[in-house]
Amino acid sequence: MRWLDRLARRREPAADVATLMAAAFEAARRNDHAAALGIWGPLAHAGVARAQNNVGACFAEGLGVDRDPELALRWLILAAQARDPVGQRNLAAAYFKGEGVAQDRARAAELYRAAAEQGDGPAQDMLSWMLLEGGIPVDAVEARRWALAAAEHGIASAMTRVGMLYHNALGVERDPAEAACWWRCGAAHGDADGQAMLGAAHALGSGVPRDPVAALAWLLRAQAGGSTLAAAFLGPARAALDADGVAEAERRAAAPLPEVAP
Repeated sequence: MRWLDRLARRREPAADVATLMAAAFEAARRNDHAAALGIWGPLAHAGVARAQNNVGACFAEGLGVDRDPELALRWLILAAQARDPVGQRNLAAAYFKGEGVAQDRARAAELYRAAAEQGDGPAQDMLSWMLLEGGIPVDAVEARRWALAAAEHGIASAMTRVGMLYHNALGVERDPAEAACWWRCGAAHGDADGQAMLGAAHALGSGVPRDPVAALAWLLRAQAGGSTLAAAFLGPARAALDADGVAEAERRAAAPLPEVAP
């Protein structure tokens, strides 16, 4: 910690903060977290909330410094108290995981909500998930609200979750076509579970036309992306095709996803 104390003695004019933060982010982008911390450190000591969050995140992940969850927590608390939404989200993650502090799902949800209300997409996504299966009281209507907000930020997992709400009639009437539409959005943005569910929909003709080639192609993508939802459908989807159909599905699955708007 001597380097951080030493750097804390430096003070930069407020007008330079944006320039310094940009330089630090560029260093972090190059994976030079030691250089980034050399900038974030004094800014954090000077009370710049996002810099406090970034120092905390580095200690949480062991980026440029030894991993230290308790020290990470101290910095993240400062950032969250200053209402930095990323700091609130990262502090929420510490409470959710029980890293540096006793696990507290209710406190995590409070912090995710605080960040979500400030428009932080990842926090909106995580709050949506928690409202369905994260150890706090279930509220499907609120889960849909926050999933839709996160989807507006282009977060693929949130798109898939909206599809699941329509598929399972949670807070909405069951609508296979609407479910498949949202799964297509999640799939196109790279979410493996969305790809699995879209593949299953094409295999069954649920909400979309039955299309065995498209079904297998999406299921293969989902499997490659690590989705466990694809396994139950892969065998039947492959068996529904001849050799040429399987080859075409494999070709589609190996091709890059088309670029989509965020």
